[in-house]
Amino acid sequence: MVMPYIERASTVDASRAFPLGVSVPSAGSPVMDDPRGAFANVAVYAPAVTTLDIAYQAPGGAWQLKTLPNVSNGVHHGIVEGLPLGARYGFRSSPDHESLPLPMPAVDFDAAGEQPLLLDPYGRAVDQRENFITNVRVSSDFDWGMDSSPRIPWRNTIIYEAHVRGQTMLHPDVPEDLRGTYAGLAHPAMVEHLISLGITAVQLLPVHFHVDEPHLQSLGLTNYWGYNTAAFFAPHPGYATEAAQAAGAQAVQDEVKGMVKALHAAGLEVILDVVYNHTAEGGADGRTLSFRGLGEMQYYRNDGQGRYLDTTGCGNSLDFSEPRVIQLVLDSLRYWVNEFHIDGFRFDLAVTLARNAANDFDPRHPFLVAIAADPLLSTAKLIAEPWDIGYGGWQTGRFPPGWVDWNDHFRDAVRTFWLPDRAAIAAGGQGGSVARLADALSGSASLFEGSGRSRLASLNFITAHDGFTLADLVSYDRKHNEANGEQNRDGHGDNRSYNHGFEGRTEDEEILARRAQSSRNLMASLMISQGVPMITAGDEVGRTQQGNNNAYCQDNPITWIDWTSTPESHAMLRSTKRVIRLRKEFLASQPHHYPTHDNQSYFHWFDAHGEPMSGEVWQDPSQRVVQLLLGSDDGRMDGLVVVNGGAEDIKVTLPLILNEDGTGIRLFELRLTTSELHDRRQGVRVSSGERDVVEANSISIYRTEPGSRAPGPVKEP
Repeated sequence: MVMPYIERASTVDASRAFPLGVSVPSAGSPVMDDPRGAFANVAVYAPAVTTLDIAYQAPGGAWQLKTLPNVSNGVHHGIVEGLPLGARYGFRSSPDHESLPLPMPAVDFDAAGEQPLLLDPYGRAVDQRENFITNVRVSSDFDWGMDSSPRIPWRNTIIYEAHVRGQTMLHPDVPEDLRGTYAGLAHPAMVEHLISLGITAVQLLPVHFHVDEPHLQSLGLTNYWGYNTAAFFAPHPGYATEAAQAAGAQAVQDEVKGMVKALHAAGLEVILDVVYNHTAEGGADGRTLSFRGLGEMQYYRNDGQGRYLDTTGCGNSLDFSEPRVIQLVLDSLRYWVNEFHIDGFRFDLAVTLARNAANDFDPRHPFLVAIAADPLLSTAKLIAEPWDIGYGGWQTGRFPPGWVDWNDHFRDAVRTFWLPDRAAIAAGGQGGSVARLADALSGSASLFEGSGRSRLASLNFITAHDGFTLADLVSYDRKHNEANGEQNRDGHGDNRSYNHGFEGRTEDEEILARRAQSSRNLMASLMISQGVPMITAGDEVGRTQQGNNNAYCQDNPITWIDWTSTPESHAMLRSTKRVIRLRKEFLASQPHHYPTHDNQSYFHWFDAHGEPMSGEVWQDPSQRVVQLLLGSDDGRMDGLVVVNGGAEDIKVTLPLILNEDGTGIRLFELRLTTSELHDRRQGVRVSSGERDVVEANSISIYRTEPGSRAPGPVKEP
């Protein structure tokens, strides 16, 4: 199909340079009251382009072509007729008017081969047909009913990091046509699992529209994780049901909103993992999709000579010293909060977003200041992945108030104590002291105090999408990424894992028992820690990736959660629910401000003899036992955690706790042990000052009776 000749428009119209993207014409426009909705105000920031054309196709119509006649400070804009809801569109830069005869021959863009049009940076939806991607004009209308954000305080938040597709692809109780989709995640069977588990927020791996890198396509693989965004305002249609995809972009958008609405109705927040640090266009020789064709030197950080400065490892970095880039990201964030009711964001490689004109990280960067001053965004949950691969890229603890940082120090300390240290002891060597573990459990306070934040600024995690799963941490000493097609060169080599004597899958009951106990130790450490815990989806049921610690390109059972119930998966699920429930019970008895005030009376540390920890014991690697007495800033003691990281069972003297009037002693009730004796010992009561057995390589958690008081000031690690 070749459309007839169309004369290029060249007259100034009543268009606006704002808002960017496609919008209803302004009140002063003569076409504002167009009953068909066929007129649109189109505005695109394209500072590198002299003349910008919009190509568009109304549903059932032919392609049209129009030049945007006005340019204001790099923004090309115009009123376009024939662009109703459902219309596809895109842009292309054109040579100067004088170099082309008029009228100009049109193009059949569907048959034009490689991407002939540029995507709208503000496009709300996309349509992809083979390699040809266009935007689609959609409506924001949706019946939200009584929907509202659960607005769960940070201290009560438990995050569950999940992938829309992998979460339900193998779930037997989710209808087959809904598996792997937004609607599948909202299915009652999945919602019931999340609620019964006890988590409060679902953090989704990227759902912005993304494309696969060329090298993956050549290997027959895809970018499963989706960290290769091409459109910051458009949901990824590949995660919608086939019915929604067939119905079009509006149905896809509605399915995403329906998912959020259903999760909110269950009391769950929805957090998006967002990738604003780079785009899918890759390096300078990559595929031109949008930004490179509109204003390469303005959108991407460069050295002034046309060479990209890459702090992401993805070929390009968006330039956050450029005001229009900051505007783009702020507008995108507001759009997802306003139109999709999203509750928060986890920012991938967030350091890149706060690099100034000198390419240095700045905790007072204009982007961070703008979010803090924004009445909408400042109330959303803001989570930083506080590193990138550039110079000075590791910034854990340095983001400003209002942000929560992924705490890699917590991850490494907890893994090391329970896995490499245990491996060293099992081999006849020696592990490390309890000091680093204690610092992690108490919220890494010193790491965050310089930024003016409390322990709640620490987002604690043992695993994430990137790296081993929890089950693989205790089953593999080495990565096994051969399926990724890079000869096992990809993925991190520092896993701090321990296979417990055999690499990979085994039927050895003794090894399986040791692995299960280590898994329980790791999960319990996460849930008893100060800060905000994050579970990786599937860890609660022992999900394995067969030793692959970089499964970004595996859209198959390697990454999908296997919901088949086995004795091992059932036991891990029970243990996870149990420790989450204990965390919630403890926090429910604390003042609302706990633990935001950095008060010493929250934490009391004791050795195996029930005596306050001394500096010598803190640093002695042979002393692998520590007791943490937890309570409120009024001195009330409510919980006791006893860690035994040694290879032998030990009798521990529990701290002496007195009544409020200083007389009498209190009882400790054992609520949980990560040893195999939990079912036998749960509920045992021990008087404070008396001894109790804590099994080797285990954690015991006790609760005290109401009214117990602290024994006096003690030292922190």
